[in-house]
Amino acid sequence: MKRNWKLSLSAVFGLLCSALGIVFLGQGSAQAHGVAMAPGSRTYLCYQDARTDTGALEPTNPACAAAVAQSGTSSLYNWFAVLDSNAAGRGEGYVPDGKICSAGDKSPYNFTGYNAARDDWPRTHLTSGATIQLQYSNWAAHPGTFRVYVTKQGWSPTTPLAWADLEQIGNATNPPAVGSPGTDGGHYYWDQALPSGRSGDALLFIQWVRSDSNENFFSCSDIAFDGGNGEVTGIHNGGTTTGGTSTGGTTDGGTTNAGTTNGGTTTGGTDPGSCMAMYSVTNAWSGGFQGQVEVMNHGTTASSHWKVNWTLGSGTQITSLWNGTRSTSGSDVSVTNAPYNGAIPPDGASTTFGFTADSASGNNLPAGSITCTFA
Repeated sequence: MKRNWKLSLSAVFGLLCSALGIVFLGQGSAQAHGVAMAPGSRTYLCYQDARTDTGALEPTNPACAAAVAQSGTSSLYNWFAVLDSNAAGRGEGYVPDGKICSAGDKSPYNFTGYNAARDDWPRTHLTSGATIQLQYSNWAAHPGTFRVYVTKQGWSPTTPLAWADLEQIGNATNPPAVGSPGTDGGHYYWDQALPSGRSGDALLFIQWVRSDSNENFFSCSDIAFDGGNGEVTGIHNGGTTTGGTSTGGTTDGGTTNAGTTNGGTTTGGTDPGSCMAMYSVTNAWSGGFQGQVEVMNHGTTASSHWKVNWTLGSGTQITSLWNGTRSTSGSDVSVTNAPYNGAIPPDGASTTFGFTADSASGNNLPAGSITCTFA
């Protein structure tokens, strides 16, 4: 089975923009690692729907727009952060009905808007009885088991999702991955047989239960059993994105309009994917701004060196930087640690560097992802 059924659009990790009022909560403990990319989760597809060439996030799907109005734009920038740090494998009886898609409202980010019971979420079209390839973001790599559920026949998307609506159809423990952790396209993948005799709207729910932590991740993907081959509808003003073929037990290719599944490489260290970076705008003025990047170690061993990369927004130029060493090539920026802050303890410890920049366009956001590696 090929590994390329996907919506491989770039994802931005941890972006903040004070002018838009985007705020990160609980930065010191946030461990945002992943949701389903195929079939795409609500947060993932809403992020794809909202992305623009300017870096602004402007959802066109009405359900996505309503979710952002309730939960804020940070729910898009942190599409992979639907988590509960203390779930420890608990589901029914612990996570309340009606709040399953927001991890029981226990994430450090606000995803309450993504619980909305409505029938106009972006949707992936599949064939009942087929075998598809599930893809789940591995922004940070951890061992564990993915529990896969689908709603029962007759469930309506206009009713709040309850545990009684779900039946487990599979699980995968420590599946293989393609692409590097900490990159846009990196993901776990495994084959999943879909139930036979199904038709109409449904929801596919995955709970990722880490075996090295009590932290769990929650993912809700809206699907339709209508003979589809992985097509996604309801994004970009109602357009259709063609995914892979999910009939006949195969997943045959399909491309989308940007990006590739194979991200960049992550080198060094015993915890690949444990380096994460959060970008924030701490001050802004006419023609410029001050930014900060928090470099976090969510692995189990200390780092010795780190490197952060991003592409400056149009019309932006860094004028000064502290607590790191900068190199640039056109609009591409790389920052490595200073001699005194390369060692970051494990289990969520962090360090920061800051910078000032001129911005003729007034766009303080990076153009695309900000990535981090321990090298």
